[in-house]
Amino acid sequence: MTQSHVLVTGGAGYVGSALVPKLLAEGHKVTVLDLYLYGDGVRIFPLCNDHPDLRQIKGDLRDRATVRAALEGVDTVIHLACISNDPSYDLDPELGRSINYDAFRPLIRDAKAAGVKRFIFASSSSVYGVKDVPEVTETLPLEPLTDYSRFKALCEQELLDEREPGFVVCIIRPSTVCGYAPRQRLDVVVNIFANQAVGTGRIRVTGGAQKRPNIHIDDMSAVYLHLLRQPDEKIDGKIWNAGDTNYTVADLAALVRKVIGPQVEIETVPTNDPRSYHVSGKKIRDDIGFELSHTIEEAVKGVADAISDGRLIDPLNNPLYFNIKQMQLLKLK
Repeated sequence: MTQSHVLVTGGAGYVGSALVPKLLAEGHKVTVLDLYLYGDGVRIFPLCNDHPDLRQIKGDLRDRATVRAALEGVDTVIHLACISNDPSYDLDPELGRSINYDAFRPLIRDAKAAGVKRFIFASSSSVYGVKDVPEVTETLPLEPLTDYSRFKALCEQELLDEREPGFVVCIIRPSTVCGYAPRQRLDVVVNIFANQAVGTGRIRVTGGAQKRPNIHIDDMSAVYLHLLRQPDEKIDGKIWNAGDTNYTVADLAALVRKVIGPQVEIETVPTNDPRSYHVSGKKIRDDIGFELSHTIEEAVKGVADAISDGRLIDPLNNPLYFNIKQMQLLKLK
């Protein structure tokens, strides 16, 4: 495998905190560009903060000079940076647009100017909207319901428009990520339920019948590692779903109770959120042989163990684990 110098934008985020150590372990050089809203490198990369092949840049994706500095010597970009998920985006739509969309094409153009050969974009499975079909595949039309997902869809098109010989592009549409990572999130459904079950003995389910696709964070990292191992022609211009472990919200709650213990109570309340979709991961399996290796049960256990052994501090209240709380605290603009 050819070793790359990878710029991971948003590399100090949830997925990045799991991905970056794995990139280094496979021999890649890594530059992280991030605002470090959730802790410094010692906290986010406890096992590799001082790694000689890791360069960390605390900076804003919207600052072209900072971006250009981060791109020096880089041949691959994995673009994770964004104001992630609808509630965080809705907190300040102008902020969300400026980071998630307005900064995107300038990043692509600067990457090209810097000699980057590959650009991998983390989109979202939410770009599909609500689909009343058994399997949501990559061939279905995009019907985003929110600004967050609309800008993800627009970025996909912009990246494809910028594709040219020598500039390989690839788009991944992740399911909702779950499990333990050093930069933990406890505001996504599986992790929410695990945190509630351990901390309060009660899971609160809104609705229950909606299907939600999830992917273990180590599988999410593995997707990017797998892409780096592929020849250009296998990934260029391709769009793939990542993750096809689909459960209803009620089933997820039951699964968490099964892992944590029968003493956990489940309370169900109505919801006005109709989103329900069953994402298929068949195409990425068929095209480049990517297989999931981890279960949602493992993700639940990972979060529960981190709470129990003290790696997660005050998990029911600590704003570091909840995007909206931390963004409000820091008054991010």
